[in-house]
Amino acid sequence: MSNSYERYKRQRANRDYYMRGYSNLPQKKGNKFFNNLKMFVIITFAMLLAGFTAFNLYLSSLPPIENLEDFKPNIVTKFYSQDGEVIKTFTAYTYDRVDLADVPEQLKQALIATEDKNFYKHSGYDIFGIVRSSIQNVIARQAVQGASTLTQQLARILFLSNERTLTRKIKEIEVAARIEKTISKDKILEMYLNNVYLGGGAYGVSAASKLYFNKKLNKLTLPELALIAGLPQAPSVYNPYNNKDLAIKRRNQVLKRMLTMKYITQDEYEKAIDAPVKLSTLPTFYTTNKAPYFSDYVLKELQKLGFSETDIIGGGYKVITTLDSKAQDVANESILRNMRAWGLTKKSHQAAVFSFSPIDGRILVYAGGKNYVESQYDRVTQAIRPPGSAFKPIVYAAALEKGISPNDLVDDSPITIGNWSPHNSNHSYRGKIPVYKALMVSSNVCAARMIQEVGIRSVIQLAKVLGITTPLEYDYTISLGSNGVKLFEFVRAYGAFANGGYVVQPYAIERIEDSRGRVLYRAGKTKSSHQLSLKTAAEMTAMMKTVILSGTGTAANIGKPAAGKTGTTDDYKDAYFVGYTPDVVTGVWVGDDNNKKIPGLYGGTIPARIWKDIMTVATKAAGNKDFDYPTVDLANYNLGFGKAKVIGDDENPSNEGKAIVPEGTVKEESGNNKPAEEKPAANPQKPAEETPQPQATSEPQTKPQASAPVPAAKPVSTNKIAPIPMAVPESLR
Repeated sequence: MSNSYERYKRQRANRDYYMRGYSNLPQKKGNKFFNNLKMFVIITFAMLLAGFTAFNLYLSSLPPIENLEDFKPNIVTKFYSQDGEVIKTFTAYTYDRVDLADVPEQLKQALIATEDKNFYKHSGYDIFGIVRSSIQNVIARQAVQGASTLTQQLARILFLSNERTLTRKIKEIEVAARIEKTISKDKILEMYLNNVYLGGGAYGVSAASKLYFNKKLNKLTLPELALIAGLPQAPSVYNPYNNKDLAIKRRNQVLKRMLTMKYITQDEYEKAIDAPVKLSTLPTFYTTNKAPYFSDYVLKELQKLGFSETDIIGGGYKVITTLDSKAQDVANESILRNMRAWGLTKKSHQAAVFSFSPIDGRILVYAGGKNYVESQYDRVTQAIRPPGSAFKPIVYAAALEKGISPNDLVDDSPITIGNWSPHNSNHSYRGKIPVYKALMVSSNVCAARMIQEVGIRSVIQLAKVLGITTPLEYDYTISLGSNGVKLFEFVRAYGAFANGGYVVQPYAIERIEDSRGRVLYRAGKTKSSHQLSLKTAAEMTAMMKTVILSGTGTAANIGKPAAGKTGTTDDYKDAYFVGYTPDVVTGVWVGDDNNKKIPGLYGGTIPARIWKDIMTVATKAAGNKDFDYPTVDLANYNLGFGKAKVIGDDENPSNEGKAIVPEGTVKEESGNNKPAEEKPAANPQKPAEETPQPQATSEPQTKPQASAPVPAAKPVSTNKIAPIPMAVPESLR
């Protein structure tokens, strides 16, 4: 007993000794942290695996969808004008159904390679694809990769909205699983091919084939099939009518994926990526759209707000826009009527209109061309065309900002600046005339003297702060509008003259509602910046009123206070009229897309008449109110809005013996340095009184006015007006 007890004591002592020794050994740092991390990973993976298994079990238990094969999408998104008229609806669409057997094999391969390479392997959703895309999006900190299978996309098209929420994504996977249990893979692919939106109002690959290539689906070439397969990701962005270069880039990406998946050979790939895109010359559009160019602009604004084109088209939204539907209808009709009357019937003969409120920025009228079916090119925001004499108000505004008065005298006589010698029509000059009259009759040499006086830099800087972003050369010729501008920006710049010097950013969307009437977006206060003094805005408005009453723009007279300026470029290639009332600014451009001359085209003819038609309707609700500006006295000029007298020619003998313009004739100087075409355009339908005289280089006014004397010339004006304190328009207080 004692021996056993002693042996136990020795064993216990030895164990305590070794334990004390072990506890004194150095321990590895971090073991506890890594053990905890490993345990966390194991538990997390186990939970994910359990969740994945449970989710799969749930999806496998879902019932199939009844009558799925007979289903057609209900697309109800609509665009409304500000006065409640439907201007575009997506319920009118083409649904040109095609059997899968009639779809070219290469189109199916292109679509699968691009949108869902594991289509025939998954059960409607691709968990690994979702994880992969999520990691990519987290790394990029933005959505750079999607994870929706073709079945999920079909589920969204047929049954769900396009809201970007986790709930919708889960529903999408759920519905996709039910679809997979209901119909075969081939049937899913067939329904997708028939229902996917591919731009331009076309739903399904058969409709897209007719829209873009005017061919049956089975007649398309490999590169044409690849182009269509690349459209679902962003139909508007990759629409070849909108941007052919992007469409080709996307097409080639599709072809590269087809090569990677060995659907095509290297030789087929190389030939296809070099193939040119030959679009249908007369595309057929299937959407109901009363303002198609404006609707395209609205889509772009929606995309900036975070909506994709597919979201908008299939989301069932109600989009309330700023458009004035009555004025828009008049614009559409007036463009076609006036251009037909003047013989401008070629497809390249085009016109564009942009109109907005200078107070709050609402876009009221928008026409990017005369016929959207013939051309979807938007000449409001995309075309860059020289404005000719319509640019002169910016030159004169820069002069007024420097302290020059409308009643100061400017020498309307030949001038040479360096190697440049501008001249007036038929080399006709008036001697010393008031600044306001120089703008009224659109004298070229006076505009040249003005930019020489204030400097090129001042004019360019003013143009930029007024919102013109197109490059302006550091050259005196810009005073005659030699550099191109975008109509959108040019009209926006004129808005500063109408609104006390404030440049207001135009916008198109007032409100967006979902299918339940919930407001998803409401326009806030528009952006504005003060760039001109109130004094300059008032003086420029007074000067440009004379253009409509007695100058080159009498065809635009709407019988109420309005100001504006005509513009005609070299060889009559471009003609403008831009004008405004206190509430509406409208610009009209007419010209040839191929930059060919149109003899007899002036800013005071077709553009002025279109402007008058639109403004008569657009300003009806505002009545005949005048600008809320300080009074500007123009020496010897009747400010009434009746038949104002034309200021006569100066009797100043310093005219150097040059020809004097005959009394009662007011002509616009075209923005060039060479004589304009003397021969008027042959047009039997043109009103006789509008036909330009053979000796004129620009339009005469419709009915010559009686002349009135001009005061004797004096070195400088004594009619200097004291600076007027700045005032903020009531709407912006």
